[in-house]
Amino acid sequence: MCHSTDSRPPAPPVRGEVASHRQIELTAADGNRFLAYQAEPAEPSGRGMVILPDVRGLHPYYRDLAVRFAEAGFRTIAIDYFGRTEGLGGRDDDFDFMTHVKQVTTEGVRADVRAATDRLAAHGPVFTVGFCLGGAHSWRQAAEGNGLAGGIGFYGALRAIEPPATGPGAPLLLLRAGADTASTPEDFAAYEAALERVGTPYESHVYEGAPHSFFDRSYAQWAEACQDAWQRMLSFTERHA
Repeated sequence: MCHSTDSRPPAPPVRGEVASHRQIELTAADGNRFLAYQAEPAEPSGRGMVILPDVRGLHPYYRDLAVRFAEAGFRTIAIDYFGRTEGLGGRDDDFDFMTHVKQVTTEGVRADVRAATDRLAAHGPVFTVGFCLGGAHSWRQAAEGNGLAGGIGFYGALRAIEPPATGPGAPLLLLRAGADTASTPEDFAAYEAALERVGTPYESHVYEGAPHSFFDRSYAQWAEACQDAWQRMLSFTERHA
């Protein structure tokens, strides 16, 4: 599991008012109906964000994170992965997520992300951000293009995706945990080499000693890393909007 059951995301460095936040349902092009959580800022920055969760799907951590991004000015939608296999039920701490993670496909993620992207795109450029499983898929979605302005990933599990074969795609931001075991330095070296071969621009930053899932307000020793990650995300999205 990427986070403890009581984990919650750290707040952004500058916090504005949130106009609204609520659970919604989206429908992908293939007919899949799935859960999502939408948060709207009172003063939009003109940028949108689609959140790709870890293996737990639309866990309360990611509903809270959607609100945090709205505080930072992003129109935000966090998606769930499991509409095809588990329908529209809740994703609390008792949910048997691993049974469904094994059935997640790249094509399904692409279709669901596109449904969320299309809902936000009328208001400005849209980015993705993901964590572990979602981090790798966030990079893949942006590397393929998919109408995105860029893709951000935290401690992405690279075994979940194939390296890009074509490019250049949209820019990527790789936020890595130095003590992570989900992907090794060798995995990242190979992935970055593949990005360079196809011309996909990327930025990579390693938080030395940080564990997998460090982006958590309960980890006081990583508070500085969390704030640095926020600043890097804000800067990245400002530059590529």
